[in-house]
Amino acid sequence: MARIEGVNIPDKKRIEYGLTYVHGIGVKSSRDILNKLKISLDKRVRELTDHEVVAIQKEITAAYTAEGELRKEVTLNIKRLQEIGAYRGLRHKRGLPTRGQRTKTNARTRKGPKRQAVAMKKKVTKK
Repeated sequence: MARIEGVNIPDKKRIEYGLTYVHGIGVKSSRDILNKLKISLDKRVRELTDHEVVAIQKEITAAYTAEGELRKEVTLNIKRLQEIGAYRGLRHKRGLPTRGQRTKTNARTRKGPKRQAVAMKKKVTKK
């Protein structure tokens, strides 16, 4: 298993898609990196030499913000929005969608499971 930016990349995957396991690297970035280093996109992760793995690691750290550094940056951006009292910051605090989606219906991913409304209801019993 190759280890890049602290992430174990599955051996059986093609390197083109294996690199996407690193947070901040998508398919486009992965292809750009491999083309720059002249590594075949069809190679499997297990077929990479140690030299190639080191070259990929160096390229990612030099040219891209990835993994822990990227997560930290995103967290600080959200915290900044919350501190200045921006609308988006308030939405983040409340766990609601931040980009203008409707919340009367839908938005279950952000709001969580639906809660049952129990407000002074009596059960009807049959006699």
